[in-house]
Amino acid sequence: MSKVLAVNCGSSSLKFQLFEMDTESVITSGIIERIGMEDSIFTIKYNGTKDKKVFAVPTHKEAVQVLLDTLIEKKIVEHLDEIKGIGHRVVQGGPYFDGSCVVDDDVIAKIDELSPLAPLHNPAHIIGIKAFKEAIPTAGAVVVFDTAFHHSIKPENAVYPIPYKFYEENKIRKYGAHGTSHYYVSKRTQELLGNPEHANIIVCHLGAGASLCAVKDGKSIDTSMGLTPLAGVMMATRSGDIDASVVDHLIENLGYDMKTVFKMLNKESGLLGVSGVSGDMRDIIDAKDAGNQRAELAFNIFRKRVADYIGSYFVELGHVDAISFTAGIGENSFIAREAIIDLIKEALGIVLDDKANVEGHGERLISAPESKIKVFVIPTDEELVIARDTKELLNL
Repeated sequence: MSKVLAVNCGSSSLKFQLFEMDTESVITSGIIERIGMEDSIFTIKYNGTKDKKVFAVPTHKEAVQVLLDTLIEKKIVEHLDEIKGIGHRVVQGGPYFDGSCVVDDDVIAKIDELSPLAPLHNPAHIIGIKAFKEAIPTAGAVVVFDTAFHHSIKPENAVYPIPYKFYEENKIRKYGAHGTSHYYVSKRTQELLGNPEHANIIVCHLGAGASLCAVKDGKSIDTSMGLTPLAGVMMATRSGDIDASVVDHLIENLGYDMKTVFKMLNKESGLLGVSGVSGDMRDIIDAKDAGNQRAELAFNIFRKRVADYIGSYFVELGHVDAISFTAGIGENSFIAREAIIDLIKEALGIVLDDKANVEGHGERLISAPESKIKVFVIPTDEELVIARDTKELLNL
């Protein structure tokens, strides 16, 4: 029996799932949130129960120790050396990594080198990798990159139309994100289609962070996020695509400094910025339904941006066999799904099964039999992908 821990060290959080890999069953899962604050929140699920505690967790290193101490204390494992492998999600793998790999000093150095492309995430990933290695030296470590799945996108989609030297010398290009999710959902979609030899799929990963991906025969050929996760569709607090001159105008004419502008674009824009209400789609829908016009505008911009990307990927792929919705909004908001499909249904010949869309739960087909394109809801499972890659690379 081999146990593998899949971990995701975010900028202020540590998310985890412990798997028994012989059966791919989840032994325990949870998250430590608000790391670095006095009121950090530790939530853990095990044996059908859920525990939640609030206390100070100053650093990621201490968060790792809290987690491991809890696994022993609650007898989820008898000894830490039962955990044979630890798989780490890493946001940015840049030009170096087109797949998952076993951790060594060179891998850590490259993750660190790429920190300017993911300043809130890559440094936290490194702390997590080192902390787990120190705590469980007998466990092998694997890194799974969010950008790896997108290494197959075509050059005309990856290279920005700026002086070419920046691509050659500085590796400035589209890298995308959510690759682990796009890989899992597109693969699962292909299985639901009956594993045809050829399949064109559009995955809509719509959560607080949101991105779309065009997948042809199992490979990403285009995705909406870019050099960083700021590009693409409107998100909870990120602007998504805007005219680059907006940045210059804010700095040169309105007196903002660069750091303030990029904080604004990442943390104060998107659904939150337009609505003034919230970055949470549930709050936006409630406010819209209560007559808040800015919330309605935010909702309509979001659905329009997603629909625009679906349309462009339909043209790029030539035809589409399936569209799959995943992540927080994609999985849980039937209102958002219906609103997006409503904008494209006439052009693409999509017919929703309203009952399946509204009343169904979990993985399911939500398009009607007469629909020219199948539409699915598929809950993503990035942690399972991480655990599988870890098991394979460590030969567990």
